[in-house]
Amino acid sequence: MSLRLSARYLGASALNVDGEISSDSSDSEDESDLTWEDWISDSGAKRPCKSLFDDTTFTSVAEALEYDKDTHGFDFEQTCSRLSLDSYRRIRLVNWIRKEKPSPEHANALKGDEAFLSADEYLKPTLEDDPLLDSSDEEEIEVWPQSPLDLAAAKRQIKRLKQQLQRTKQDMIEYRAFVSERLNFTSVAESLKEPVPSSSIHVAAPLRDDDSHYFQSYGENDIHAVMIQDKVRTATYAQFIMTTPELFRDAVVLDVGCGTGILSLFAARAGAKRVFAVDASDIAEKAMQIVKANDLENVITVIRGKIEEVTLPDDVTHVDVIVSEWMGYGLLYESMLDSVLHARDRFLNPDGGVLAPSQCKMMFGLCEAAEIFKERVGFWSDVYGFDLAAMAADVYNEAIVDVVDSMASEPVVVKDLYLKTIAPKQLDFSSSFTLVSTTERKTNIHAFVLYFDTFFTASGEPIPEDSQVHFVKEGDPILAEVWQVGGKPHISRRMSSGGPLKKPKPKTTSFSTGPLSVPTHWKQTLFLLRDPIIVHEGTIVQGTFICKKSDDNSRELDVEIHYTVKYEGEEPSEAIVQVFKVR
Repeated sequence: MSLRLSARYLGASALNVDGEISSDSSDSEDESDLTWEDWISDSGAKRPCKSLFDDTTFTSVAEALEYDKDTHGFDFEQTCSRLSLDSYRRIRLVNWIRKEKPSPEHANALKGDEAFLSADEYLKPTLEDDPLLDSSDEEEIEVWPQSPLDLAAAKRQIKRLKQQLQRTKQDMIEYRAFVSERLNFTSVAESLKEPVPSSSIHVAAPLRDDDSHYFQSYGENDIHAVMIQDKVRTATYAQFIMTTPELFRDAVVLDVGCGTGILSLFAARAGAKRVFAVDASDIAEKAMQIVKANDLENVITVIRGKIEEVTLPDDVTHVDVIVSEWMGYGLLYESMLDSVLHARDRFLNPDGGVLAPSQCKMMFGLCEAAEIFKERVGFWSDVYGFDLAAMAADVYNEAIVDVVDSMASEPVVVKDLYLKTIAPKQLDFSSSFTLVSTTERKTNIHAFVLYFDTFFTASGEPIPEDSQVHFVKEGDPILAEVWQVGGKPHISRRMSSGGPLKKPKPKTTSFSTGPLSVPTHWKQTLFLLRDPIIVHEGTIVQGTFICKKSDDNSRELDVEIHYTVKYEGEEPSEAIVQVFKVR
């Protein structure tokens, strides 16, 4: 959560890093130097405010509330007075209406004993920088339409305003402490700091809490070094981009979440006419330097900002190709795909535009995972002769990201994502699965394993059903095929002659993050079982895989696995359910 308080709350003060009130320079001045206009400007009343019941936006809170009263028949101030709402309950009411979108009739029927008026979740702003949250004081600052003629009356009014300002400061301290205690926001003070000015084209807007840590983490060098050094990842992207001239030559390309800009550099080298590289983290500043160092400023434009909010320069409205490395652990962790789909809907040319990658498949199977179980769980059972098994209790609640070298079943597809048509709401899903054990001996299965396969097509069309993913092995010549000696362009191998001519299959480039491939930085995602499954060849494990964004953090995943075990000649076991966090 990004807790933003307007000038009305902050007044002439701000929170320092330790959360204490510290006066700004205006406090050090003689208070008599403050003019009447200074007091009026601090009220924050003239801030854009959105209606509670539709998308109409007004220049002030008063106009928005008046509109809701006239148009929707809902008097916010009268309702707060009728229900005797204090500041916190008023905040909850605003956030509840904006989040749950009740009808005005429903809102007018509130009695004041509703559960949401005491629920902590409605202290989180639903609308970023909502001025209604800043104007929820029970006592409003009175302002005169013009400067008073009575000097004594003016002094009395200024004294009252100072007292109210002091109360507001104290309210802010108490509110911050309350929120920190109840919602465990350990960095509210940090979120109130002014953003650092940027030299890039577009400065990111204030971020939601789900986003802030995410973008900050991608501002560091180490994470980009790990990704670029992932040969499977980087070389496959390079191979597709640099060996598909029919797609990239003279194209306008959008790189979503560009990071260092490596994919943009590939696109420029492949002949792209324009490349727009967008990233909301601090790494965008480094990307600008990298583009300049490689003399590609005439092709690549780095834009710092969220793809949902940026505007492409030079009145560009559509691009030919969107390239992005958006995949997270288990494919959907971090929820960056939502941003790519937003970019698709806003910018991709509807007539032949291509996404790279164009398709991903989430693969699921059984895994013995004996070594991982031993390291994460079994180890604690005997530590210098003591039972420390309690330390392993939480291991079963969270997915583990690690490398395994084999599976105990053939994998099945639990989600096939064709990026040209998939909708964001389809990223929360439920999928049935049937896994058949391939082990030749009796084996303890300690985990389910999840990984993904990624496909690129020059046409952007779905891959043929019989397409096989490419598993990169040690010594794979993929790098040599991309970077020809002397920088010569890639020359495709000719098809063998002889026999009748057949229509060639669409060119497909792919890679896998599964156990049969060289390990990637994504590794595999493992779900440890509280009770291992004992299997032998032919044992059937059947069930449902449920995946959705976490309610606590939209960039994390909540996974439920329901399963039964069936041995030959027996009835299936009772259903078992385990719940996991992917974070």
